[in-house]
Amino acid sequence: MTMMPAMPQALYDRIGATYDATRHAEPAIVDLLIELLDLRQEAPILDIGCGTGNYTNALHQRGVAMVGLDRSGLMLRTAQGKARQLPLIGADAAALPFPNRSFGGAVCTLALHHFEDLEATFAEAARVLRNGRLVILTALPEQIMRYWLRAYFPRMMQRSADQMPDWSTIEIALRRAGFRTWSQRLYWMPQQPVDLFLYSGKHQPHLYLDERVRANISSFANLADRDEIGVGLERLKRDLAQGRFEHATAEYEDVGGDYLFIAAQV
Repeated sequence: MTMMPAMPQALYDRIGATYDATRHAEPAIVDLLIELLDLRQEAPILDIGCGTGNYTNALHQRGVAMVGLDRSGLMLRTAQGKARQLPLIGADAAALPFPNRSFGGAVCTLALHHFEDLEATFAEAARVLRNGRLVILTALPEQIMRYWLRAYFPRMMQRSADQMPDWSTIEIALRRAGFRTWSQRLYWMPQQPVDLFLYSGKHQPHLYLDERVRANISSFANLADRDEIGVGLERLKRDLAQGRFEHATAEYEDVGGDYLFIAAQV
């Protein structure tokens, strides 16, 4: 049975109720966001597609003035329950409800593939920045196609790669939106992550056997054939039990990073 992909807002309204059970701010990601923002002014930072506010709140706890924005009302209500002092706005990233030059920077973690108009989203980010940086965490299609998950869930992973904007698309959208310079930083998954997104089980494949983990990963929740998932999980369980996992995944090389940080300057 094939699952029809849900629209981003509907998807996250559906999974938002359990999202924080397995999704927490990854300390290494928070560190890199702060480093790449290169904060030099007092203006607040906008978290575009903030979801349940895990990174919004983590950055706030590190002394960064934050404003969160998302389209999912359920996600925002969850975020507000964790950090009532944070300003959280329900709006579309392609039509930001803020004046020009309102922010000293912006972050966007693992959300690019949910934006229907990437150039409009980047243009709005550029408009509201005050000589600051937009720091993005995403995965490129070629990175996803190197994940060993393809050995067990090939159709799901192909769909995951297909929905991600490639580097050429991102670069063109940044340029047309008014960003002048940008840089890249590769990111590899830690051995024991706390934010259990798509490739969080890279070093701990048993994580994918947990239905709670899969439920809060958009690829499993939105792009997976139930039949493929059933077969893939049985194969994964069997390979782990029989010590065949390394052999089954040997062709998937650990090169080119698992994810990509982009720091763009207006």
